[in-house]
Order: sequence, then structure tokens, then C-alpha cells
Amino acid sequence: MSRGFLYFFAKLCKKLNLNINPCIITVVDTSILPPTQKGRQYEIRAIGLREFAGLRRDDERLDPFELARYAKLLVASFEEIEPFLTEETRTHLLGAGSDKWSGGACSQTLFDGTKLIILNPTHNENRQNATLMEEICHVFLGHKASRLAIENVNKHGKPIARDYREADEEAAYSVGAAALVPYSALQKFVAQGKTSREIARQFNVSRELVEYRMKVSRLWEDYKVKVVSG
Repeated sequence: MSRGFLYFFAKLCKKLNLNINPCIITVVDTSILPPTQKGRQYEIRAIGLREFAGLRRDDERLDPFELARYAKLLVASFEEIEPFLTEETRTHLLGAGSDKWSGGACSQTLFDGTKLIILNPTHNENRQNATLMEEICHVFLGHKASRLAIENVNKHGKPIARDYREADEEAAYSVGAAALVPYSALQKFVAQGKTSREIARQFNVSRELVEYRMKVSRLWEDYKVKVVSG
């Protein structure tokens, strides 16, 4: 069994106050991991999340909204927070600024320890799944919340609206994407000649996310030979 997987799962259980023995988990077969070192690290954590969610097959859909409960995230609809927004803010978030945000979680917890999360209502279900999965991974990976204050500048010298941690963002998005579209299933579907659109329907994600997973997992060339050129 991968020590990295055991370590991650033990941390996950401790964070969620679960008394689970990690030794009962199935051994991770390295043949179902992507070829890059960083990709393997992300995949192992994604496998842990899928096991935690009770999924047994690599082609099963992961429901981020169900998993959010275990991350102590309360997903509120935009309609529920609308009364607390000014008309100007609401108009911007749903109009000119709608393509500038996907979602976010409040840094302050509610009275029962949960965190409130809002998803962009102008985005479709596939994109919301990816956004919510990224926020869930921030919790499971133990990332500190970013601050919504203009206190930093980016590498181009422009002010940024939060304390951005690039490594945390990459890890949360990558682990979330791997949990939604596992490498082992993706590899199998590519070999079967399935299109990215078909695979996206299987996992209820966007075609862009599937193709991103192909590229970072070094399956893109195989896909082009099997599907695009074939």
C-alpha cells in the first residue's frame, strides 16, 4: 500500500473525527496511476476521496454535493443570499462580472462549524461540479482560507483581490479533477475510442475538464490517435 495514500487518508480521517483504520483500505495498484510524479501524488489523494465517498468502481460518478456534507460545506443557492446584496453587486455578479468568478467559501464558520459556499448560478451543472469539488479539496487538503482583501500584487504588478496561494490552488483543482475523472477509467475509455464528450457525460463534467485530464495524464496523444485521427 502506498505510504502517501495511507498518510493522506489518516489525515483526512483525523480532520473529520472519524475512527477508521487505514489498513483496511485496498492496496493502491501503481498501474492505475498516471506517469508523472506530481500526477501520482494528486491521483492518490483523489482515490482516497473516492473511497471515502463510498465509490467502488472507477467509472462511477462522484457527486460533489453529497461529499460537501462531509467537508462541512453548506452550499447555499444564490437566491438565498440575494437579499443581502446590493442591487449593484447583484447586477455585477450576474452580469458583467459573471465570467470573473466560479464560487467561493466564507472563511468564517457558521455556529455549527460548517462553512457557507456559493456557486455561480450562471454556470452549468458540469462547471459547478468542478468548482464545488475544488472547494471541497481545499478543506480535505487542509488549506488555509484566502483573504478577500487587496493586499498583494501579482507577478505583473497588478493588485489581486485575495491572498492567492498558487500551489494550493493547483493542488485543489488537480485533486478535484482527478476525483471526478479517475486516471484508470480515463485510460480505459481512451483505449476504447470514446470521445471526450462521451466521457464527460459519463462523469457529469465538462468536455474541457476531460481533455484537461487527458493532457496532464499524458493520454492526449493516445486520444488523438484513437479518436481525433481515427
